[in-house]
Amino acid sequence: MTETGNPSQPANVHEYTSSHIQILEAHEAIRRRPGMYIGSTGERGLHHMVFEVVTYAVNEHLAGHADTIDVTITADGGVRVTDNGRGLPVEVEGPTGKSAIERELTELAFGSKPNTGYQVCGGLNGVGLCVVNALSSSLTVEVHRDGHRWTQTYEKGTPITPLTRNEETDEQGTSIAFSPDAGIFETTCHSFATLSERLRELAFLNGGLAISLTDERPERPVRHQDADGLRAYVTHLNPSPPNLVHSPAIAFESENEDATIFVQTAMQWNTWSTGGFHSFANSTRTHEGGTHEEGFRTALTDVVNDFARRQCHLRAEDEDITTEAIHEGLTAVVSVKLAHPVFDGATRTKLGNLEAKAYVQEVVRTHLPDWFDHNPNEAAAIIRHILNAST
Repeated sequence: MTETGNPSQPANVHEYTSSHIQILEAHEAIRRRPGMYIGSTGERGLHHMVFEVVTYAVNEHLAGHADTIDVTITADGGVRVTDNGRGLPVEVEGPTGKSAIERELTELAFGSKPNTGYQVCGGLNGVGLCVVNALSSSLTVEVHRDGHRWTQTYEKGTPITPLTRNEETDEQGTSIAFSPDAGIFETTCHSFATLSERLRELAFLNGGLAISLTDERPERPVRHQDADGLRAYVTHLNPSPPNLVHSPAIAFESENEDATIFVQTAMQWNTWSTGGFHSFANSTRTHEGGTHEEGFRTALTDVVNDFARRQCHLRAEDEDITTEAIHEGLTAVVSVKLAHPVFDGATRTKLGNLEAKAYVQEVVRTHLPDWFDHNPNEAAAIIRHILNAST
């Protein structure tokens, strides 16, 4: 019996040709599968939208062009992010006839774009603004660049006005105001506390960058800035001075010869908690750890045991202090910034760069013994605390 014997069955039911392949525009693909880009359509994904726009501004700071980011939760429930960087480019690009702004906000182009000055990029690595635009019921971009103020408006990822050149200005920077699409998100109510916590984290991770958050629902401004970076972050995480084993926190940073990896770390032991480890790659929290954490833990264990033996806190016949004992009461932050980060899985919460492991080990093994040698009393207190934890 042949397949054509059934007159009710379409003759081409078993064919598969190019006509069966559905091609979606970028904003259509994002709106159909938002979880692929922002993780969820719940509160986590809602706040991720804000962080993607903020990440663009942080990238401008890392490239040396911005030192201020202002985030506002507007009275109507939207969000506005303004920076004083170079401003998104406005020139028309190539044969498309589209401005660079429009391409940035409507095209999926994975990977950091060439000639932007971004050696380090966070967020969705080149597609974050496009994703935010596609998942917003409305978005307005305002750019101060090339002597003028430029504006353009979008709805659900589609431009509804052309890029318009307005009055002259000598200012520079980008402002993006957007309203998450209530038809996509389970909630469009932003949490001031959630946004403030992450923005404060970014300020610690990027010393010298000032980040403000204002809530117009009612007004509630807050400003985060700390030139002391990760040392200040650890101090924030360890709020009980009477229970500190040593003070101030240990902190050091280093960049490799090729300027492709920059490592910052800070640590402090206390007697009131079991400790906590916080790791980041390109300012993104790596909740599942990765190679930079492995490098830190390995090097820390080696350095502590070597120092304990050199200072006769351990006898020759004593076993090495375990990693678990060393981490008892330890609050540590490790941040790496890489030109080409490799993450395990789509969630970008676990770093996979082997060179990050090697360089973090090198940095800890170089700088921590030096700190121990120059601070013998504090170092001895740390070793005593660790030995007590191991008994």
